[in-house]
Amino acid sequence: MKIKIYSILCVFIINSMFLIAEEKKLTVDEILSSIDKNLYSKSQVYTSKMIVHGRRTSRTIAFKAWVVGTKKAFTKYLSPPREAGTKMLKNDDKLWTYSPQTDRTIQISGHMLRQSVMGSDMSYNDMMEEQPLMEMYEATMEGIEVINERNYHVLLLEGKIKGLSYPKRRIWVDAEYMLPIKEELYAKSGKILKSISLDGIKKIQGRWFPTKFIFKDELKRNSKGTEWVIEDIQFDVEIPETQFSKALLRK
Repeated sequence: MKIKIYSILCVFIINSMFLIAEEKKLTVDEILSSIDKNLYSKSQVYTSKMIVHGRRTSRTIAFKAWVVGTKKAFTKYLSPPREAGTKMLKNDDKLWTYSPQTDRTIQISGHMLRQSVMGSDMSYNDMMEEQPLMEMYEATMEGIEVINERNYHVLLLEGKIKGLSYPKRRIWVDAEYMLPIKEELYAKSGKILKSISLDGIKKIQGRWFPTKFIFKDELKRNSKGTEWVIEDIQFDVEIPETQFSKALLRK
């Protein structure tokens, strides 16, 4: 009996070593390219909700967004009533917000981009930097970790362009889904600023895609994080150019 158990363990270890050896054959560029193919598309239309967890209570904000590539995005808040009708427009590196309560359109720029969106753990910069990882970072393979019986590539990313909100990132990439299930975002000094985890992985239109993101501002004391839940998403749909007109903010 002991011999049989020992034999089974040996087979398991050998298979595991073979799997890890196979995964190491992937280059860091291939891994980043796979991530980008899963997360980015020519266009997206989605409805989602952001759950902001406070010290005592949580609040939920629902919105719909239209996105083309990495340069254009239009977001309309649907609920609660206090936030309904608030809109955001991104065109290239410019970002505007419209509030129906004040009937004013404000351009967000400079240090204001670091501010929290609706009191959440997400900043305007988090919404602005939607470029593929391959365009922003150089990657180094740090190793492979096994977490909950799943294999992860651990990569250190260092910015190759100036002005990034997070000059360094460490990501844990699921070897099957090719998604960064866990991320740590750092300042240039190496101080951790934010962490992100992905969950609810589903096969949508031929790609693995997370339907839940959890952001945590590591600089906030006792932060309980912010959940961003994708309720419906469509990739590569036709979106008219008029959807990204500044005039649409007031309509």
